[in-house]
Amino acid sequence: MRRPIAVAPSHSRRLLTSGVLLAVPSLLLTLPAAPASADGTGATPVRGSAHMGMGVLAHEGVQGQPADTRVTQTEGVDVSSHQGNVAWPTLWSSGVKWAYVKATEGTSYRNPYYAQQYGGSYDVGMIRGAYHFATPDGSGGAAQADYFVDHGGGWSKDGRTLPGVLDIEYNPYGDTCYGRTASQMVAWIGDFLDRYKARTGRDAAIYTSTNWWKQCTGDYSGFGSTNPLWIARYASTVGPLPAGWDFHTMWQYTSTGPTVGDHDKFNGALDQVKALANG
Repeated sequence: MRRPIAVAPSHSRRLLTSGVLLAVPSLLLTLPAAPASADGTGATPVRGSAHMGMGVLAHEGVQGQPADTRVTQTEGVDVSSHQGNVAWPTLWSSGVKWAYVKATEGTSYRNPYYAQQYGGSYDVGMIRGAYHFATPDGSGGAAQADYFVDHGGGWSKDGRTLPGVLDIEYNPYGDTCYGRTASQMVAWIGDFLDRYKARTGRDAAIYTSTNWWKQCTGDYSGFGSTNPLWIARYASTVGPLPAGWDFHTMWQYTSTGPTVGDHDKFNGALDQVKALANG
């Protein structure tokens, strides 16, 4: 079993934890019926077209907007080829301070807009990182981690680069859990995370939804002590978290925000975003 390693300094963890304690009490999920496909068109999307929250929106729907809270949160966005060339100066002026850019999917897809998105966010002053859309039905976790690191998913301690993210969620191309049992899925995720840590020296964050995690990993609790959680839920609160995590680090709260659609909140002030970048 993987040995727990601290994700951030203790004072950072206390700040993030206190943010959860002050948050509005979690609401119960009421799930709409899932459409025939993850994009709602009835057709299977083309491989490589997946992006963060694509399946979450289709399977779980929109249940509200974030409620007011006394907790300091820092606005961010996530983008992929779905957004094309991004107006980064507009986002920066609106208060967006951090971003994640899709770099890869599987072991064959690379985001053709990666350079404009990853470099453009950096150029306006944002702290940014890269994410990998996982397809566990195509190849092993270690192989996909290697592909990710080799094509934009690396990390450097420059104060502006966030650790990579494993986007593991509803399968937009077929079976929800990619044809894997819960134990097989946990092993696949573990292989990806172990290889990413070996290649970069950082623990990757995990992007997922609580409902998918429960369904496809059996609500496995073993990654909570090492890997930051990026929760996806389009509602007034983050709701219940997957097993093993006492708090979330990031929250994707909408797919219909200004300029790019996918907007997120970091569970802390900007100095906490910087702390995550620095490791």
